[in-house]
Amino acid sequence: MEALLPQIELSGSGLTTPVNIQGIGFSVPDKVVTNAEIIKGLNSTEQWIQNKTGIKERRFLEDEMITSDLCLNACKEALLDANISALDIDVIILSTITPDQLLPSTALVLKEKLGAFNAIPIDLNQVACAGGIYSIYLGAHLLQSNNIQNVLVIGGEVLSRITDANDRTTRVFFGDAAGAVVLQKTKEGYGLLSYDIDSKLNYAVQRPGGGSEPLPYDEDIESSLYLKMDGREVWNIATEVVPSSIIKAVDKAGLSIPEIDYFFIHQANVNIINKVLNNLNIPKEKTNYTIQDYGNTGSATIFSCLYHAIKNNSIKNNDNIVFSAIGAGFVWGSLCFKYNKN
Repeated sequence: MEALLPQIELSGSGLTTPVNIQGIGFSVPDKVVTNAEIIKGLNSTEQWIQNKTGIKERRFLEDEMITSDLCLNACKEALLDANISALDIDVIILSTITPDQLLPSTALVLKEKLGAFNAIPIDLNQVACAGGIYSIYLGAHLLQSNNIQNVLVIGGEVLSRITDANDRTTRVFFGDAAGAVVLQKTKEGYGLLSYDIDSKLNYAVQRPGGGSEPLPYDEDIESSLYLKMDGREVWNIATEVVPSSIIKAVDKAGLSIPEIDYFFIHQANVNIINKVLNNLNIPKEKTNYTIQDYGNTGSATIFSCLYHAIKNNSIKNNDNIVFSAIGAGFVWGSLCFKYNKN
């Protein structure tokens, strides 16, 4: 009996089949909410918001629309960009902390709306702002199967519906958006080169209601479903682990920070982004910012950055690019790619 030859792993990624991004789409609501509007009822000023966060405005989804509607537009654009049909999709991975409802699956709802009848629907509902990283990571591993050729990955959030209009610590930061990418197999030496994924339990960002745990004594059902955030703790953790994660992912790819052509960093706060860049001596010309226009859109932020970089021709084939994000939990990670859209 002929012996099976071992598969050779690609350097840094642990994957035997290289995977790349071959299509992208992005969608935001039409409704613009400025800082002047958001401070109504809050103990804040427009200048405080812009100085502390970098946000000038954000988008809120129209009342008659839901998360899957916003995601649908991004998905259609991504499929068109990848030159495939909905029936070509083998897997849909949707990362969101604002599903249409707790049951049924929003990925399944999206599958039906798209007409992606051959796709396996998968929901990632608790990785928050790291959803873009985790969903691409999962999609890349699923593409190691011979039976899977196209994975549609989506980060979509309607965060305006889970923030308290009277809570400055959350209300000013968050907006609504959806981004989608199509992952496909590619040629050796390209695509996902390496990754770093890590986590550490911390309750600095949480939604205490809606689960099996009893409500805190000072919460009712409505208030417990709002997002709670300790901004100082988020700053401390993010500015520590994001630079470290980027270094680890780049090192695993056999590269150095100066050899990376572009960085896509989670748009939580402009000061956190700048702190990460400064810690790693990365010039601002090697990144872009969408937070000023959209706020923190959770799992959609790295897709918003990639989308605008591609549309502005800021990245090109053969560029080394890095994505990095941290989400509630805390969960975080970085991905290093050699970009080569066909």
